[in-house]
Amino acid sequence: MSLAIFDLDNTLLGDDSDYLWGQFLIEQGLVDGAEHERENQRFYDAYRAGTLDIQEFLTFMLRPLAAHPLENLLAWRTQFIEDKIRPVLLPKALDLLARHRDAGDTLLIITATNRFITAPIADLLDVPHLLATEVELADGRYTGRSWGVPCFQHGKVERLNEWLAATGHDLDQSWFYSDSHNDLPLLGRVSYPVAVDPDEVLAGYAQERGWPIISLRESGE
Repeated sequence: MSLAIFDLDNTLLGDDSDYLWGQFLIEQGLVDGAEHERENQRFYDAYRAGTLDIQEFLTFMLRPLAAHPLENLLAWRTQFIEDKIRPVLLPKALDLLARHRDAGDTLLIITATNRFITAPIADLLDVPHLLATEVELADGRYTGRSWGVPCFQHGKVERLNEWLAATGHDLDQSWFYSDSHNDLPLLGRVSYPVAVDPDEVLAGYAQERGWPIISLRESGE
């Protein structure tokens, strides 16, 4: 039985869930629209460029969680999943997950996006294991802080190594699917790295190394 690891945003999903959550907050009037739109775009551009300051980004993204009661956040998150996530589910991604599931592989999503946003998405995709950036909860409220190693770039490798040690899994005959050059540290560790609708940098690395390049978009682009 192999380990099949999947990035989430722009890999299994046709968009970025962190970015979509920001758009949802703006549409609901829960944050200052102009400021949040500007910062959300700035951080997204930095992520694409490989220059994202993950701690600065988490401070920005987790601030709204600290501003509202958990009950309200959970209700908004349910609406977010229906309004923003279901429309960007990719049939080809669901088929890929099904093929690995049918083969008896262990399915794991590993994502920089925080667990508050991604836990219900993993459930929606029927993926039982999730490694995500963790958010701090105290006295029934989010504090606006993360804890532990952010699940980003080399942090994904560190978090995965901890998970492997705790669960007894290993990377023998393992797969990892990702769209982003930010995931090159982990792509280089698995048996079968696969570039999925890759950014320009990852596409170049994949071509040089002979890694498969696939598309899960309906258009095939």
